[in-house]
Amino acid sequence: MVHRIIWLCLFVGVFIWSAVNPKDLFTWFLEVFPAMVALVLMVMTYRRFPLTPLLYWLILIHAIILMVGGHYTYAEVPLFDWLKTVFDGQRNNYDKVGHFAQGFVPAMVAREILIRRNVLAKPQWMYFLVVCICLAISAFYELIEWGVALLSGQSAEAFLGTQGYIWDTQSDMALALLGAIMALLTLNRWHDAQIDSLARARSR
Repeated sequence: MVHRIIWLCLFVGVFIWSAVNPKDLFTWFLEVFPAMVALVLMVMTYRRFPLTPLLYWLILIHAIILMVGGHYTYAEVPLFDWLKTVFDGQRNNYDKVGHFAQGFVPAMVAREILIRRNVLAKPQWMYFLVVCICLAISAFYELIEWGVALLSGQSAEAFLGTQGYIWDTQSDMALALLGAIMALLTLNRWHDAQIDSLARARSR
């Protein structure tokens, strides 16, 4: 119970901060909307399909990344402006953190659902299917960005965050791929232990 309260307080606190005087209100809504959808889905499914603690905290981290990006816009997050200056870079790379998380966190979400719902008869396919799901999510998000750009014109520039980089879309998807692979390579054992613990607790 305490962990749930801390989780919710952190989410709501960062959400409120993010919503106060954002750089661009339209961009803020576009960036934060997935975090709001995730919160609603988790609340709706909490009793019949609670997630592992690891997954809840990963989702919170991803939501915070989205809310920070929404507040400043991805091209103007102050810490990454400072890093750009220190390393003599050409662009603010905070959006790349977001796209890495876009692979890392959904990989664990997909993995947990596939395991707990017994979707795969052959677990050897787990890595392949999870990576494919994450790449599909990344590609779909890029299509959403493209659609927003077509519909809203110049007002979508902050949402796209390309900053003049012609390979931005491809690098975004590559980082999502890297994030998915890294999650699978580093968190499997920890995730399996929490899935087993959750299964035991729900069977009592």
